[in-house]
Amino acid sequence: MASFPKYIKIILVGLLLSLILSIIILSYVPPVSRDALIHHLAIPKLYLKHGSIYEIPELKFSYYPMNIDLLYLITLYFGNDIIPKLIHFSFALMTVWLIFGYLKKRIDTLYALFGVLLFLSLPVIIKLSITAYVDLGLVLFSTASIFGLLKWVEEDFDIKHLIYSAIWCGLALGTKYNGLIVLFLLSFFVPFIYLRFVHDKTKRQGMAIGYCAIFIFVSLMVFSPWMIKNYIWTNNPIYPLYDSLFNPKKVVPIPIKEHDADSSDRARNASEVVNKPKGHWGHFTVRKLVYGEKWWETALIPVRIFFQGKDDNPKLFDGRLNPYLFFLPFFSLFNFRKNSQSFRTEKKILFAFAFLFLFYAFVQTDMRIRYICPMISPLVILSVFGLHEIVAVINRRYSAKLRKILTGCVLSILVFLLSLNAIYVIDQFEKIEPMSYISGKVGRDEFIEKIRPEYAAISYANHNTPDNSKILCLFLGNRGYYIQREHVFSFDLVSKVVLRENSSEKIFAELESENITHILARYDLLNKWILDNYSDRETEIIGKFFKKHARLIYSNNGHGLYRLKNHVFEDG
Repeated sequence: MASFPKYIKIILVGLLLSLILSIIILSYVPPVSRDALIHHLAIPKLYLKHGSIYEIPELKFSYYPMNIDLLYLITLYFGNDIIPKLIHFSFALMTVWLIFGYLKKRIDTLYALFGVLLFLSLPVIIKLSITAYVDLGLVLFSTASIFGLLKWVEEDFDIKHLIYSAIWCGLALGTKYNGLIVLFLLSFFVPFIYLRFVHDKTKRQGMAIGYCAIFIFVSLMVFSPWMIKNYIWTNNPIYPLYDSLFNPKKVVPIPIKEHDADSSDRARNASEVVNKPKGHWGHFTVRKLVYGEKWWETALIPVRIFFQGKDDNPKLFDGRLNPYLFFLPFFSLFNFRKNSQSFRTEKKILFAFAFLFLFYAFVQTDMRIRYICPMISPLVILSVFGLHEIVAVINRRYSAKLRKILTGCVLSILVFLLSLNAIYVIDQFEKIEPMSYISGKVGRDEFIEKIRPEYAAISYANHNTPDNSKILCLFLGNRGYYIQREHVFSFDLVSKVVLRENSSEKIFAELESENITHILARYDLLNKWILDNYSDRETEIIGKFFKKHARLIYSNNGHGLYRLKNHVFEDG
């Protein structure tokens, strides 16, 4: 029967090698990605500086599981913060190896290469592959756990494969809290699958429950070091998730000064500004109020993510997929009843995992493409199954001449869809300009400052403040990786005092009691925050504080470094 031309295999290998080389080049620049500077590199750097893993209460994300981040710690120890990107990329390569092996066994090498290209060229995978994040580790471990479950079925429920699957699931849990969704779904699949295949009613229900218990137990045992650590520190094994369940909080009223004529209004404003929990409205309401979305637009998000997506745009899901992940999986259902029972079960598991993961993420949080990355591998596999079924239908129903024409049309459509991914790669080269850095035309500091305008002020602080300085960072987005001095991110240090007191001296005294020596602020966001949240009187107090107690010592790119006027750093 006619199929894709034989030379297609050579083209696919060439495209894959070119894509891998492109990703390596794009990765070989200093880290500037938001979460890398906030968390994935910043926390390991603090651990190295401290000499051990330690509690950092002011940084909630330091309580997240860190299987992958600890690998980054090794390269940071040797002074290299670019290799962590390549480590992260290696998880994508290991995932495509799993996909390749699975599809080669189910179909053949050509379709396995298609699957590898469909996965590795996705914009969100490319974006993650050139950043020091952890999402690709979660993708690898969740994919391996699913394949372990399929192998468990294939090998007539040999328990060792169930244990392997649970170990991979535990590693997913230790990579990112989204692994909890993987645990929930797969632990539900275990008894369901067993009950579908085993018909001995006298033992199947008990065994199904037992297998489920084994899967959950092994997964949690692998995850347990992170749970134990968090429980010791916070009394919550998955802190900060569901903390109100583990640590119910009492409401503490803000003190009201009797002589203040506007005290009741100010106390009420204080409660709203300082203590109002984030996400109070729910993410669906936020999308309506902030983005102006109609109800049907929000309801269609699970479909829109395949067609609309833009990096660094929360409204458009902060990432991009490709339409083929939406269309092609449906074609895998062609001749579904003619498939073997085990093959039908595999397709059901892949469909169910992808759909339920997407649905759970949709109802639980504001959608980000990287939040749903574990569903990508199942969708890619189903897409290849769909492509194979399309070609099979063409081969069965049409003459040789028409088969070539129709196969050419299918290939043309596929090339068009893949070209969208190619355009994304080109856009990344234009945006990042890695060759300017690799060639030495642009230095490290200049490259970082081009992406992160606060870096100029940070660099000045690193070279022109005493080693024992402590910097209060205001509206830097918690990006602290490049700061070499002790620092904190908390406007509460100022805002609570402003709401309580009528004195700029009180603000200064509060900061001095926290050993703050400098303030590093982004002007536009600081000014907007003050104007949006404070009365004219309170704004005046803040202005007096900066005039009387702080001195601007450096300003660049909309950021300023202030030195507090205390006896240690006062000019002589």
